[in-house]
Amino acid sequence: MLDIAIKEQLKQYLQNVKQDVQLVVSLDESKAAQDILALANEIAELSDFITVQRDDSASIRKPVMTISNPEKDTQLRFAGLPMGHEFTSLVLALLHSGGHPIKLEAEVIEQISQLDKKLDVEVFISLSCQNCPDVVQAFNMMAAINPNVRVTMIDGALFQSEVKDRDIMAVPSVFINGELFGQGRMTLNEILAKVDDGAAEKAAASLNEKNPYDVLVVGGGPGGSAAALYAARKGIRTGVVAKRFGGQVMDTMAIENFISVKRTEGPRLATDLAEHLKEYDVDVITEQQADKVMGQSFTDDGFIHVSLESGATLKSKSIILSPGARWREMNVPGEQEYRNKGVAYCPHCDGPLFKGKRTAVIGGGNSGIEAAIDLAGIVEHVTVLEFADVLRADQVLINKANSLPNIDIITMAQTTEVIGDGKRVTSLKYKDRHTDEIKEVELSGIFVQIGLVPNTEWLKDSDVKLTERGEIIVNDRGETSMPGVFAAGDATTVPYKQIIIAMGDGAKASLSAFDYLIRQDG
Repeated sequence: MLDIAIKEQLKQYLQNVKQDVQLVVSLDESKAAQDILALANEIAELSDFITVQRDDSASIRKPVMTISNPEKDTQLRFAGLPMGHEFTSLVLALLHSGGHPIKLEAEVIEQISQLDKKLDVEVFISLSCQNCPDVVQAFNMMAAINPNVRVTMIDGALFQSEVKDRDIMAVPSVFINGELFGQGRMTLNEILAKVDDGAAEKAAASLNEKNPYDVLVVGGGPGGSAAALYAARKGIRTGVVAKRFGGQVMDTMAIENFISVKRTEGPRLATDLAEHLKEYDVDVITEQQADKVMGQSFTDDGFIHVSLESGATLKSKSIILSPGARWREMNVPGEQEYRNKGVAYCPHCDGPLFKGKRTAVIGGGNSGIEAAIDLAGIVEHVTVLEFADVLRADQVLINKANSLPNIDIITMAQTTEVIGDGKRVTSLKYKDRHTDEIKEVELSGIFVQIGLVPNTEWLKDSDVKLTERGEIIVNDRGETSMPGVFAAGDATTVPYKQIIIAMGDGAKASLSAFDYLIRQDG
């Protein structure tokens, strides 16, 4: 099951297990069950603290491996083989169940331990989903700390009947006590804010007590991270506030054009950025959405104010806006109704849920053609719909797509409506722009890949000037129309929305902000 190199590495990790851990396997006659049993036995051979017990009555769902600490009465279950992206989730579950310290702030651990209600958590995942492990690991940490929390990772590809019965068409999908809790990426702090009554009010009160910053960065993507890093290196008080750290890069799978790094993945890059910031005294605040910026001329304390949706307000001598962008939507009837019910935006995450089905990709740029190529290996058929008369993707990608027998490409096609049966997508309508004829394609999944929209709606009523497309207008120094406010990254008028360009913009905006500060102090 595990090759020699992985075994040796895992053995080193498992030396940190200091408490007895039981691997309870509940099996059926499937090959997956035999693989789970083989994996459990291999793990047990690597640590004297880990034993394997077979109990087919321990779970109705099979096959399942439960990682249990009998002394603490904690249980973390894996329904399916936790390999691929979820292998890290398995390793961490073993370590945390075996007494290895969990790398969380003391107040977060205390908050989890004080949860006094039973939470039966089911996390439906696909093994190719790069967002799923973060969600699984967040709930696993909760379960390892508090026995009131029971969590089960469920491989949707293995338990397809459950996926169908619950109309799951996006991963990760989380159910708590049988009710849908949420879909898509979510952090531990987001989860706690929803399950812990009063958590949001406590967080807002704490934020209101923070001292003013010299530089406050709004946004935690590559641009915001670079800005914060450059500011912190100047030795000035620096803060970052963001809905989620990493921004849209967290939804990016393969990154192969980041200079000096041959290949990485978005979540890995975001982790590296976070680790780099930890080397400096940067106050990183997540799970908070900015909703207004007020310049110094409108405040009575001489600081720029950034108000948050939670009701809190942060103050700073200067601001760097780097809110990033999000996937552009089709804005057609049926899109919102069937979002996560067939309409999806991440082929890497949700593609496996459409195995053997007919799908469409909207958009003929690089992201759209790459999505079609990825899906072609999983689904029955892919129809690519491009509004223009030619594809905008690189020729090498177009050639690859044209070589695959289950990809059809239609240009001059304007998507007009998503059709469904009330529960899930059944077809898609589009207009042939050559003839104005409305045509319909029967399918189960639609993957939207048509570009980006800047996350700047909250700035429309401010003195920060925007273009008609919502981009923040900046000059060559990253200055906006509001004194003391700078901007960087995909939300600005700077052309070419690329990670490396956003990072350069962030550094430039930070240096400009520092120059602004020293001149103000003078």
